Amino acid sequence: MGKPTKPNVIVIMTDDQGYGDLSCMGSKDFVTPHIDSLAEQGARFSCMYAASPVCSPSRAALLTGKYPGNAGVRSILAGHRRASGLLPQNPTLAAALKPLGYKTAHIGKWHLGLKPESRPTQNGFDYFYGFLAGCIDYYSHIFYWGMSDGKTNPTHDLWENDQEIYANGEYFTELISRKAVDYIQAQTEPFMLYLGYNAPHYPMHAPQKYTDRFSHLPWDKQIMCAMISAVDDGVGDIVAALKRKGIFENTIIYYQSDNGPSRESRNFLDGTTDAYYGGSAGGFKGHKFSLFEGGIRVPAIISWQNGIPKGQVINEPLHAMDIFPTILAAVGGNIAEYQLDGLDITKVLTQQGKSPHDTLFWEMDNQTAVRRGDYKLVLNGQLVEGEPPQDPVFLSNLSNDPAETTNLVQSQPELAEELTVVAQQWRQNLEIGWRKGYAGHYGLA
Repeated sequence: MGKPTKPNVIVIMTDDQGYGDLSCMGSKDFVTPHIDSLAEQGARFSCMYAASPVCSPSRAALLTGKYPGNAGVRSILAGHRRASGLLPQNPTLAAALKPLGYKTAHIGKWHLGLKPESRPTQNGFDYFYGFLAGCIDYYSHIFYWGMSDGKTNPTHDLWENDQEIYANGEYFTELISRKAVDYIQAQTEPFMLYLGYNAPHYPMHAPQKYTDRFSHLPWDKQIMCAMISAVDDGVGDIVAALKRKGIFENTIIYYQSDNGPSRESRNFLDGTTDAYYGGSAGGFKGHKFSLFEGGIRVPAIISWQNGIPKGQVINEPLHAMDIFPTILAAVGGNIAEYQLDGLDITKVLTQQGKSPHDTLFWEMDNQTAVRRGDYKLVLNGQLVEGEPPQDPVFLSNLSNDPAETTNLVQSQPELAEELTVVAQQWRQNLEIGWRKGYAGHYGLA
């Protein structure tokens, strides 16, 4: 059989990896040569935004090309086996590629619902291997959060398609990297693989062979760096498998974290607030759960030898929901067949244009944010989950203040008011659509 003419597609998403948690992003602690190589052979984004500062909405937007609320997933989803989530009425990229002749697989973390209709196999994926809830022990593959009855009994969470399976004692990062390589090696047709690493999300687990690479660092940093190093090895194995098959040049590889680094207590390895708490926001303000830059600006890379110039650093503000239409266009699909919020960024990737977005929006609980041009406004912005808002209204100019240190509300009140109205109107429209389309699905109607 001849080589397929359509490009293969691999989408890789890590979990709670901060903007600064790659050596190609400037980290002195992390060592990620394989991921760095993807950036060298393609493009590294300096201003790629996740759709949300938390997991489930971010993943929903990446896969559907929609803002999370329009995809029906606005918050971290529950982990019990009756949990609702993504629905087939919002087609995933996998579902869009299947009619174009693609085999599709999801390997790794799902976290988009456990009800039958919300599982990967009902949302465009021919094959699924991984876990369905939000976090698991890396060796026992047990989900630790309480079930719907409020108890904290641990629940096993490892599946192949819709069959529960067991692989006790296998380090999950290595397990899914190997499964990804096996899947690639078995393909004879164009394929789309969505690989969801749960690293470096807690619990903080890493084999000694990885921690030994960072013996010069304090113990808590060793663990975090080791977890990312295991991901980096997996990416290297995947690229090697593509090259063995002679299809690396014709494979689109997109890599992104789902949100900024976590400051949740489970990341404090010695119980103190001065411990290394799970990654670096790269000098930006805020972390996971925050709509300041540290919660939503994430490390992101794309590589496609046959379609993207090498060695780029793309500084245009872009959004994870743009990946769906961009890949669909690259493989010859018709974007007009889908109702998307994301936009095709092919011209940006090929150095022929600027960001197609005039405005970008985010929401998280009581927080709402909008970016228009260089200006960003955050309403009720929190730095860390559970803390009171820093300011009711925070306006910054990201071109000269990317760390959002100075609030311009007093010096530019008219712009602050204008963007406040824009943000509130977007949020109001989203709320109306949510109540109409999804509240009943979650039992909230």
